Amino acid sequence: MRGTFQFVTGTATMCLFDLASLKHRVEEPSDWWSIPEDELAEVNGGNCLFFNLGADGLYEVLWRVDISNSTRAVQETDGAQVFYLQVPTGSVFLGAAEDVSGGELEPDESCDGMILSLQPGNVACIVSREGNQISLTIQPGAQGHNDLDSLIRI
Repeated sequence: MRGTFQFVTGTATMCLFDLASLKHRVEEPSDWWSIPEDELAEVNGGNCLFFNLGADGLYEVLWRVDISNSTRAVQETDGAQVFYLQVPTGSVFLGAAEDVSGGELEPDESCDGMILSLQPGNVACIVSREGNQISLTIQPGAQGHNDLDSLIRI
């Protein structure tokens, strides 16, 4: 499964998460994730990946879900970075971070992004960027958490 879509961000950030993983944030202010410690805690917990892009604007995402690979080790290659995510329900949002769960709202079809249907489990997310084009491959992962000391920047 693969596709392409565009989104506009005014927060210079793209996010990826299973809707169930951030239910505990729905009642919090919509910008809860702008606190670096909160953002990093959710990323390390495998609940959400926030990709800091460095600039607002229009981005094109080339995404691919590769279910053919087993949970073998994934390596960073050709400037790509690897991050891990838990997918408890398989309903996963990919789009602008301003649409992340919070402010009593959750992303839906009206948001500037898309909802992917994935197999529940842990996934590895291999991401790279060239200009305003982001490439993202999602495949089964052996773990569902990250051990980062700083925020993700691509």
